[in-house]
Amino acid sequence: MTLFQLIKEDFLVPKLNDPALHNNFELLFNYPGVWAIINYRIANKLYNNGFKLLARIISGISQFLTNIDIHPACNIGRRVFIDHGFGVVIGETTIIKDDVLIYQGVTLGGVSLTHGKRHPTIESNCVIGSGAKILGNITIGSKSKIGANSVVINDVDENSTAVGVPARVIKRKSLCATHDHNILPDINKELFEYLLK
Repeated sequence: MTLFQLIKEDFLVPKLNDPALHNNFELLFNYPGVWAIINYRIANKLYNNGFKLLARIISGISQFLTNIDIHPACNIGRRVFIDHGFGVVIGETTIIKDDVLIYQGVTLGGVSLTHGKRHPTIESNCVIGSGAKILGNITIGSKSKIGANSVVINDVDENSTAVGVPARVIKRKSLCATHDHNILPDINKELFEYLLK
């Protein structure tokens, strides 16, 4: 796909993911995540063609305008949607595959100062809940969900749900088949019920 085809597709993504969108005019003023992705696409193209300083400048301006920090060297696939994206941070070596939904306050960060791959890989069709921190060179498997405010420091298998600090994995394939991200297990409730028994 060309850059312009990708940007056109990025503008269509909120219509698929956000029932609060009532008209195209709202996209211009109420969807900083869309603008952050579009600015990233331009910066990434420049970065990959050797204009690294210019790409970083565009990235900085975008961060100032949207409050979303996306490094121009990361790799973001198609139809990625950052919903209510304030405070999202996506590091330099992050890989995000297609059809991923990211909520506000998410950090896809590194834990190492070494060069090379040090940020997470998010496979296709994942949902990353508000405030989640996914740290290090780990992989979140396809169709997985990360609960709000979870801190993930280990790989998550596909079709899994991870919640908590540090995140624990609960395999519930039936829950992970859709983007119904409000259906997450309550680990604390289950633990207390177990202890009471």
